[in-house]
Amino acid sequence: MSGDIGKRVRVGVDVGGTFTDFVLVDEKRDLIFTGKRLTTPGDPSLAITDGLERLVLESGTSVPELDAVVHGTTLVANTIIERKGAKIGLITTRGFRDSLEMGREIRYDLYDLFFEKPEPLAPRFLRQPVNERIDAKGNVLRPLDTLELIKTAEKLVSEGVEAIAICFMHAYANDTHERQAKEFLGTKYPDLPITTSTEVAPEIREYERANTVCANAYVLPMMQRYLGDLTQKLSDKGLKQPLYLMQSGGGIASVTRGQAAPIHLIESGPAAGATAGAFYGRLTGTDRVISFDMGGTTAKMCLIEEYEPEHAHAFEAGRVRRFKKGSGLPLKVPVIDLIEIGAGGGSLARVDNMGLLKVGPDSAGSEPGPVCYGLGGTQPAVTDADLLLGYLSPEYFLGGEMDLELGSVKDAVDGKLAHVTGLTVEEVAAGIHSIVNENMASATRMYIAEKGRDPRRYTLVASGGAGPVHAYGMAKLLKISRVICPLGAGVLSALGFLVAAPGTDSVRSYVSRLENLDWGRLNGLFAEMEAEAMAQIVEAGADPATVTMRRRADMRYSGQGFEIDVPVPDGDLDIPSAEIMRQSFLDKYQELFGRQIGDLPIEALTWRIYASGPTPNVELNFAGQQVDENPAVKGERQVYFPETGYGSCKIYNRYALKAGDNFRGPAVIEERESTAVAGPDTRISIDKYLNLIIDIDSPA
Repeated sequence: MSGDIGKRVRVGVDVGGTFTDFVLVDEKRDLIFTGKRLTTPGDPSLAITDGLERLVLESGTSVPELDAVVHGTTLVANTIIERKGAKIGLITTRGFRDSLEMGREIRYDLYDLFFEKPEPLAPRFLRQPVNERIDAKGNVLRPLDTLELIKTAEKLVSEGVEAIAICFMHAYANDTHERQAKEFLGTKYPDLPITTSTEVAPEIREYERANTVCANAYVLPMMQRYLGDLTQKLSDKGLKQPLYLMQSGGGIASVTRGQAAPIHLIESGPAAGATAGAFYGRLTGTDRVISFDMGGTTAKMCLIEEYEPEHAHAFEAGRVRRFKKGSGLPLKVPVIDLIEIGAGGGSLARVDNMGLLKVGPDSAGSEPGPVCYGLGGTQPAVTDADLLLGYLSPEYFLGGEMDLELGSVKDAVDGKLAHVTGLTVEEVAAGIHSIVNENMASATRMYIAEKGRDPRRYTLVASGGAGPVHAYGMAKLLKISRVICPLGAGVLSALGFLVAAPGTDSVRSYVSRLENLDWGRLNGLFAEMEAEAMAQIVEAGADPATVTMRRRADMRYSGQGFEIDVPVPDGDLDIPSAEIMRQSFLDKYQELFGRQIGDLPIEALTWRIYASGPTPNVELNFAGQQVDENPAVKGERQVYFPETGYGSCKIYNRYALKAGDNFRGPAVIEERESTAVAGPDTRISIDKYLNLIIDIDSPA
């Protein structure tokens, strides 16, 4: 992962809840290979090692020849969602034991009589206080009582805790007591994982900081074992290079970093999808992109400008209502800012009490799955509708490895939906497809509008098993005129690991009005953060000479409850820097809210550094992947489009399409992991990177 620009052979591995996806990119031969294996939940490393062996065999290489393996996983998120993590204890400041229970004292649904809050990861009897106190300015008001600390730890250990989290009040301003506590306990319990809030989230807001350190402790033993075991197994298979990990913020990190702060891996899969979208924007010279990743359960959309995804500094995990904002545990972790909704190939269709057709957010998942899988599913899903509409082939699903049962789907749609609504089976299928597209488009409109953007100025990059099937319909709803479907779109997240740059972030909170900033203190903070970030990114394999640093600050009008992200000048900061930051804040506020208030004082709360190495392989050439010499047109079948109804449509073999090919829609283009659909008002072309480009004609 250094700045070496030579040709390399690398593998990306994405462990999902159902499938583990693989992508091998051999730059020496301009070849790309993909693979899928069922995830092995009991030991995910088994699917990784088995799939890796198969992939290198198919590609004609070997594990010792690999220059890098980059890994991302949903294990952290799933462990929190399923509540299968470690038994943890929390040591906190006396008087603040119940902050995790109180939360923000805000209901996420005012009218739900059965309102349910997420349970803290540390139950009350395992949340123990000690005497210590630091004020908001970092002054020590009461020293840490180390004797009480040891007694408290002994009590937690006697209860069988597997990890301890430490979160003291205002530790973001002075972490002395947290460091002392970890040192004392580490000496007494050297084999017990201990994590402090300032190690994972050294920023203001106690509730979020406490949740973050508890979540880190909750997954720490499992991830330490898993990553250690995986590293050893890959080494036993002959891997000579280090294993790297994708972080939620989109950067590549070392295994050491992942074992210390696994909570930063919580969104590594979705982050890789957005990173891949940014890469394909750069590859095609498209500076405004909406990445659209639609799988079996969810659809994820991310806004990308100037080849960079939007970022956020917080994330909600383990929601009681999965798609209800505010119903989860708020974490202070850097993530790529994307929107996720309950729309996927497995999203179930139903008729509500008013006789209206609804789709999602409930999903059939992989067990029993949609009706067409023939695995016991009885409720029609989006994939069933796509099959009825002719978008999917009953014989070529997953490249022919799985036959779809068309007859069972017709019976289920007729009995469950068509009979109830008085519509035909075909009309119901068209309605399901239209509804799920509108659900995704509506969510995307709101997401983009909140950022003050216009979707018509963007290009849609589609990925995931269901993404290319629905990208055309969603693009039309958003009035987007171009869709890009990369080769191997169904496993694009795994490819995203290979096109992500080494990267990390560092953060510190220092609350002050701009006119009152202590410039010596602030410059010291940035120097400290830059050194920390540089150490982490070099550990991830970056060449220090290629690392770039970007500064940001969370700022607001004094008295406001929330902040916005604002750039901070490079170099030594001084009084003129305050005016630059003030103007940047006003410009960003105007962009987001359509107004600015020039005479109110402005304050900064948190300061951030983003460090990144160079983006690898921006000129990947996949021309060598073309191996299928069969005719591009496989045949024809009846396919439904809203403009024409059912009609004859050509079916194309994705692997027989060569760079420079172009044709008009309607068309269905099939590959192993996904199928792309283009309507009659489209022009389709294949670029030099074997991307499928769908241009939609503007309405007359």
